[in-house]
Amino acid sequence: MNCPGQYCGRILFPNGNLSDCGSCPRGYRRNDTTFICEPCTDNPLLYDWLYLGFMVLLVLAVHWYFIDMVIMKRTFSKRLILLQITALFEVAIATILALLLSHPIGTFTITSCRVTMLADWYTLLHNPRPNFEKKIYCTQEAVYPLYTVVFVFYGMSLILMLIIRPWVCRKVFPRQSKLSIYAAMYFIPILVLIHAVVGGLLYYSFPYLVVILSLISCAAHFSNKMNQSITSLIKTTVTEPRNIIILVGHWCLHAYGILSITLLQDPLMDSLLLFLVPLPACFYILTAKFTDPGQRF
Repeated sequence: MNCPGQYCGRILFPNGNLSDCGSCPRGYRRNDTTFICEPCTDNPLLYDWLYLGFMVLLVLAVHWYFIDMVIMKRTFSKRLILLQITALFEVAIATILALLLSHPIGTFTITSCRVTMLADWYTLLHNPRPNFEKKIYCTQEAVYPLYTVVFVFYGMSLILMLIIRPWVCRKVFPRQSKLSIYAAMYFIPILVLIHAVVGGLLYYSFPYLVVILSLISCAAHFSNKMNQSITSLIKTTVTEPRNIIILVGHWCLHAYGILSITLLQDPLMDSLLLFLVPLPACFYILTAKFTDPGQRF
């Protein structure tokens, strides 16, 4: 009755018979005691939801980055804000549709298989070969639905962008804004490929990536200022709405990374770490003058 490998199981038929060892159907996972494929009935953990949230925020952040880059406006305008709100609307609708299409269909709840190890994301690499003879193929989605729901979300994002964005682009910045559509047609397939290959690695490393990328992005934002004096950096940060929103966005990402790392397992101590969110920006402002080779002290 035993099955080789980590993921091979038997399907129990209605007549009581068992299939040969093989892959479990989608939404099922092997019981390590009976080796029978059983339906997944777990609910996603907080960490799982944060991971899915990271994938959503990643698409939204890249959309906004390319919109800001192709428009090349250093100040906010109504038309630029409208374009960014459109991207937010596309991503939000894609997220809702991806959740509604997940089992149970039509609800915002998800039943999932619990992630236990990195190998769960790469069952393709763990097909056993008993006695070094014929290989048994047991490839399956052991992390159901964390793997496929992201693909559904990416597909919905691309479709909605192609449906909605052109109508908005005709009204606002018709020449430059269409470049944001072309950019999305490239970066969304690239994100699909990245998720297909290193989705498991991202699952375990995304909290640290969020913190690191928010630090780098914050430093890059300040480094674009021509005047690196303390007074100038503070003045441009607190007086220009665009800079305020960008800085608050960096702080939110940093807080998201801290929340994903700690999961607020110790609510009091972990919540105190959130007070460190403004520290990187303050550190840059206070030490920027020391990085200028032409500055004399």
